[in-house]
Amino acid sequence: MNKTVKYVLYDIFRSRILIAYACLLFLISFSLMSFEENPSKGLMSLLNITLIVVPLISIIFGTIHFYNSNEFIELLLSQPFSRSSIFFSQYMSVSASLSCAFIIGMGIPIIIFSPGTIGTTLIITGLLLTMVFVSLAFLSSVFVRDKAMGIGFALLLWFLFSLIYDGLILMLIVSLSDYPIEKLTLILASFNPIDLGRIFVMLQMDVSAMMGYTGAVYKDFFGSSTGMIYTFLIMFLWILWPLLLANHRFNQKDL
Repeated sequence: MNKTVKYVLYDIFRSRILIAYACLLFLISFSLMSFEENPSKGLMSLLNITLIVVPLISIIFGTIHFYNSNEFIELLLSQPFSRSSIFFSQYMSVSASLSCAFIIGMGIPIIIFSPGTIGTTLIITGLLLTMVFVSLAFLSSVFVRDKAMGIGFALLLWFLFSLIYDGLILMLIVSLSDYPIEKLTLILASFNPIDLGRIFVMLQMDVSAMMGYTGAVYKDFFGSSTGMIYTFLIMFLWILWPLLLANHRFNQKDL
């Protein structure tokens, strides 16, 4: 398994897409942090990039990589390797390479210009979202045999979590504005890893007042030590359940 991870990592690190991703993040992050006099404004801009661009690149890159690795996976299956070890080695390689690109591209500028709790929280959120959306990428790749349809389904998942879900929640809040739904919004936020990451970072920035009464509820819960533990547990569940479901399907799949 270790040899497989090393080989896949070596192959991915030579990818021009990965290099371009790291360079693009670095240029944007360095520019925003160096031109903004207030580091908090720069971090807020980087938060938007982290919540939109990082999941998009992670799910598209992971999906394309899995489909392009089909022949290599079939070759490995002819060797004395278990299917699970091959599957998880692919996941670890893709997640590690994208995480390294994120740290180089966004983590280094943040550490240089804003070393502190907020910057660290943003980096951790970006890494968690990377792993979550690579898991979702592998899930869509395993369940959808056609490459074009698989990429389309991956894009649909990203579109759902980044745009559609927020719109549905907003409609729900407006429709039920006369009822006490604050606890319900806490539960609904857990069903979207992007929302969970947004709330977690924004509360560290202490801008919950901009989020109204719901923001105060978020701060009371997610701002506490219990809320932080809950956030990490839910994010890890978002990593694990698509990955385990995809692995189960991969073990049964006729390649």
